[in-house]
Amino acid sequence: MTSGRSPKAKRAKLALILVHTLQINPPQSGAIHHPAALQLLASCDAGPIPLSTYMRIYKKGDIVDIKGTGTIQKGMPHKCYHGKTGRVYNVTQHAVGIIVNKQVKGRILAKRINVRIEHVKHSKSRDSFLQRVKANESKKMEAKQKGSWVELKRQPAPPRDAHFVSTKKNTPQLLEPIPYEFMA
Repeated sequence: MTSGRSPKAKRAKLALILVHTLQINPPQSGAIHHPAALQLLASCDAGPIPLSTYMRIYKKGDIVDIKGTGTIQKGMPHKCYHGKTGRVYNVTQHAVGIIVNKQVKGRILAKRINVRIEHVKHSKSRDSFLQRVKANESKKMEAKQKGSWVELKRQPAPPRDAHFVSTKKNTPQLLEPIPYEFMA
């Protein structure tokens, strides 16, 4: 008994399978594609997530950094939010709602996203500003006690003071371009 298919049909099916296997896939652009580039973990961060991640307290108005952790796929942010900084507007049991700026063509939109706390950490972007505020307050108090005035604005670095350059071991050299030589 024959298999019921003609040799022509078998060849057509074989050609279809061959074309399908040799077909090149289009470039991928999913939500968590290119994980090696985005969700890279340092060697110290590999393995189970430390419990301190779950012990952090987030409140409304906190500034947080979004960094997708590849070991936890639940509640992972889209790759366009990876590395962005936003402000917490909502807190739930396992996640936080964050307002993040996203550039869409020529405009910047304030997007509201929900991300699990494994992919979020407190931002240190405001720490230097708060330190400067405390230092300025202490300077003000000291100046008030002395009865003097103090400059609180940050000043740019001044130019270097005038000085002489010794030429004993550093003789001046004449620099001039190498003459052009035509090679025929």
